[in-house]
Amino acid sequence: MTRLLDKTFWGLTIGLIALFALNFGLEEWMRTIGLQTMARGCVAIGLLILWRAGLISFGHALFFGFGAYTVALLQIAGIGDAFVLVIAGTAVAGLLAFLLGFLLRQYRAIFFALLNMAFSMILYGVLTKLESLGSTDGIGIRQLSFAGFSPDGESYRTTLFVFGLVFTYLAAIGAHWYLKSTLGTMTMAVRENEIRVEYLGYSAERAIHVKYVISGLLAGMGGVIMAATVGHVDPDSMVYWPVSGDFVFITILAGTGNVSATFIGALVYELLRTYAFEYAPHVWQLIVGGVLLLIIMFLPDGLWSLRSEWRKRRGAAQAARMEAAE
Repeated sequence: MTRLLDKTFWGLTIGLIALFALNFGLEEWMRTIGLQTMARGCVAIGLLILWRAGLISFGHALFFGFGAYTVALLQIAGIGDAFVLVIAGTAVAGLLAFLLGFLLRQYRAIFFALLNMAFSMILYGVLTKLESLGSTDGIGIRQLSFAGFSPDGESYRTTLFVFGLVFTYLAAIGAHWYLKSTLGTMTMAVRENEIRVEYLGYSAERAIHVKYVISGLLAGMGGVIMAATVGHVDPDSMVYWPVSGDFVFITILAGTGNVSATFIGALVYELLRTYAFEYAPHVWQLIVGGVLLLIIMFLPDGLWSLRSEWRKRRGAAQAARMEAAE
């Protein structure tokens, strides 16, 4: 039990309580940025799991879009409860990842990355041609209900924030516990030496398949939260390849050291993109790209590596003080 209730667990729990309390005093734009951070952070956790196994996907907007469009389709069918929608959107994305996983688990490196992009672009092409799904204009999302409770006005956004916060917390804790499990700790072994993993009696392909399904589930949940936040789904903002690029950017920005880092990276990305677009609308992409370049050059392990560097320096300073005292 103590192994599960570690610093990351308590850090995420304290963050949940703090954000729950702050929610009632946040401005509307802050809630929107917070919800988008949660949505993209969920997808980034899935990419973190794959990245630790030495895999990167340039097409996780596929699952993100499936989760978002599931919300739209179920609303057309008359289902508008947030709990049903998040479970359905997550499950549909996970099922798709399960089916595609039989093919993708056989590939590595750039082939894995580009096959994911290919499937994502197939979905994008289909959605842009389907007039029943709004084609390039997309579909509007109505306000959700929450187990029969239908808040109005500002209370709706407050309730939606709490809803997103709880499910994001559960996803982060679940992913963290998975990474600490036997199958999760096998991630590094799969990346370093698959043949040795096979000799130990584990199937590397099966392990990758499981990780791929988990990443698909997390991306689907992120898509549901984003659809409810924005109130609209369309191919360009949900499925197009630059959306997948955003998720990769966040994963690089955050680093793969801890699941908590993905939300820090997602928040930094949201603020960076928002303010860059507001103050420099003609060159905002140049600013975002420049920040990514600086991160790769000076913080190759992402923002989370700053914590490790700080602890290392603090330990060195303490050791120096002890030597001086002697």
